[in-house]
Amino acid sequence: MALMGIQLVVSLLAASIMQRMAPHYSFARWLLCNGSLFRFKHPSEGELCALAGKQMPKQNRRDRRQNGESKPLTVPKDIDLHLDKAPVNAMDALVLRFFLEYQWLVDFAVYAAGVFLFTECYYSVVDASKEVNIGAIWCVLTVLFSLKTLHTLMSHYFRSEEGGERSVCLAFGFLFLLVAMLVLVVREDYLEFGLESGFSNLFDNLENFAKQQGYAYWSIPVTKLTVKLGLAALCAYIGALMAFPGLRLAQTHLDAVQMNSDRPLIQILLHMSFLSPVIVLVLWVKPMARDFLANAPMGKTSVTLVPSAVFDSMRLWIIVVLCVLRLALTRYHMQAYLNLAQKWVEQMKKEAGRIAAIDIQRKVTRVFCYLTVVTLQYLIPILLILFSTLALKALGDFSWGTSAEDTPGVTPALVMPTVAPVLPGSLDEDEEGMEDMEEDVQATVARLSETFTALRSVLTPLFFRGFFAFLTWWVAACQVVSSLFGIYFHQYLMHN
Repeated sequence: MALMGIQLVVSLLAASIMQRMAPHYSFARWLLCNGSLFRFKHPSEGELCALAGKQMPKQNRRDRRQNGESKPLTVPKDIDLHLDKAPVNAMDALVLRFFLEYQWLVDFAVYAAGVFLFTECYYSVVDASKEVNIGAIWCVLTVLFSLKTLHTLMSHYFRSEEGGERSVCLAFGFLFLLVAMLVLVVREDYLEFGLESGFSNLFDNLENFAKQQGYAYWSIPVTKLTVKLGLAALCAYIGALMAFPGLRLAQTHLDAVQMNSDRPLIQILLHMSFLSPVIVLVLWVKPMARDFLANAPMGKTSVTLVPSAVFDSMRLWIIVVLCVLRLALTRYHMQAYLNLAQKWVEQMKKEAGRIAAIDIQRKVTRVFCYLTVVTLQYLIPILLILFSTLALKALGDFSWGTSAEDTPGVTPALVMPTVAPVLPGSLDEDEEGMEDMEEDVQATVARLSETFTALRSVLTPLFFRGFFAFLTWWVAACQVVSSLFGIYFHQYLMHN
């Protein structure tokens, strides 16, 4: 309480509620199992035989021993097969791949958003500038856990025997490495991330901190080129993680638009959702966003549509609204994915020849078993952009309002709590023990406060502005490139 006050209490309460409520109520489980999604059940061998016009073969154990391995049941591909639909329920979710990872990540993101909203209300009422922003820590953890989950999914592709997915991830990784090196050499006049000023401020603060600690001749043996190369490698890694989410988004978008062909409003929202990462990219292109809105041409004169002082706040609001729109359309994308089973059956009917019954059952079942994987590939890029933006707001000292803010600099040093002196007197052994315990607690709090103060003096809001602005922009850029390639692949390459 002395270190973080009520924020620490709310954070611990949120973590406790998340742990206790997960077996009984989970937002992630409700998102998939609320009855709005319908899966397709695979046909039994008896149903396939009836559609093929022949009886189910009966073979006892003695015949199987005599004839060896029995031949698989095959049926014509052009049979009149129609799959039965059933709503996805909680029992069905138990067989889904990576369901536990999906449930934990989504629930954590929900509670992180709740803690962030509380800290924003708390900071708007109380002057808590000397406290650590717990909501920002939850946002950063959500970003890290999202990247870790994507890494788990990508490692699954690398362990597969076919190896095609591995090649796709590596190809996108090298492509994004090249794109990242090109982006990092663009001047701040065109892409206003603030990376140059942020890293310069970080290096200056590190040297000042080292001198304060007694290292007078210590200097940072890291050049800006080394930092940019490391950042480009990180960007390539994120690009490889975002390869399959972008390709999957393109497929579900095309199917969702076709599925809602009789609902033009939903189609407009789906197109807006798909193009939202492009809007995020444009928001950081200074000539197209800030400069244009500040001096919009109107005939022979220029009009100020959005002042430069309030542009940062407007940019935050736009990104949050776009992320909420994409989250609201999750059901349409997931149902479009589940419809792939019926779509595959309709495509099979147009082909000639025969197919094994087990292959039909396996294909239909596989679509449903990977539902949570597809859901993670759809949600994680949204969570990365959303919580990177929230961390940018909290750690970069931005405001949701329209008031202009000064450029943040070095965070001033905090006043360290001091331990109250113990007055000499006649104390009992119990009182002396309690006094020693209080002194230990106060000393621990003082050391933690010194640690956080040192971190805040080095990692300033100016650095966080540059880093999280670039991270938000880069995640959107990766999704734009991979999803556009997916559109080209599913629209042209798949039909040739």
